[in-house]
Amino acid sequence: MSETSTKPHVDEKLMREVSAAFNSRDANRIAECFADDAVFYLARGPEPTGRPLRGKEVIRKAMADRFAVIPDMRWEHKKYVLAGDHAISVWTVKGKSADGEELNYQGCDIYRFRDGKIVEKDTYWKIVEHKDRL
Repeated sequence: MSETSTKPHVDEKLMREVSAAFNSRDANRIAECFADDAVFYLARGPEPTGRPLRGKEVIRKAMADRFAVIPDMRWEHKKYVLAGDHAISVWTVKGKSADGEELNYQGCDIYRFRDGKIVEKDTYWKIVEHKDRL
């Protein structure tokens, strides 16, 4: 197979860089991981896909706003699953929001990359409830 026909490859080094950017809580550093036309689907939101953040600047502002209310938010990465231009990051997120909400969720992100930049990030996390139901 010729080099021009191979799919872009995401490696663990790139994923560690992305994870380090998020754990830095530096919105500008995080935004630099994204392509200008990227879409980041948050775990929460009014749509079944979560709230979509479209474009690098919108993502940067949302991250700055998030860290203003959850200044100690951090991710403990458990593993990465790599497949061509896609990757999955499995993690636990922790922190405490300004309104007192304790974050301790397990989740994952599904990424798609182009030229070493995130073009799509889709976040999922477990819902913690204290009710006995499925």
